[in-house]
Amino acid sequence: MMTRNLIASDRVEGAAVCRSSGEKIGTIERLMIDKHSGQVAYAVLSFGGLLHFGAKHFPVPWASLSYNAVRKAYEVDITEEQLRNPPLFVGDHEFDWGDLSREIAARNVHRTNHYWE
Repeated sequence: MMTRNLIASDRVEGAAVCRSSGEKIGTIERLMIDKHSGQVAYAVLSFGGLLHFGAKHFPVPWASLSYNAVRKAYEVDITEEQLRNPPLFVGDHEFDWGDLSREIAARNVHRTNHYWE
């Protein structure tokens, strides 16, 4: 069977996100794409809450995620402390995820360079 490197964004949105141990920590709610380069800057991880009410959102640099074909989920190394501390956003309020400061905050938490490096 041939594997493909490309995937439609609607197939990524809603995908499970797990720790390398297999523990599910949330789902990908949306992807933030740089309009000029076309690169995915970060994924917005949604976790907690009940039926999307009170869910928290956490920006994760795309380069920090890796796809595990066996689990059919994206894996990321995020500690409980990182999930409890900013930058995160409670989903019941309006928020501009296109704000560059969110990407900068995500890189600081995850200690990564710019998303395409």
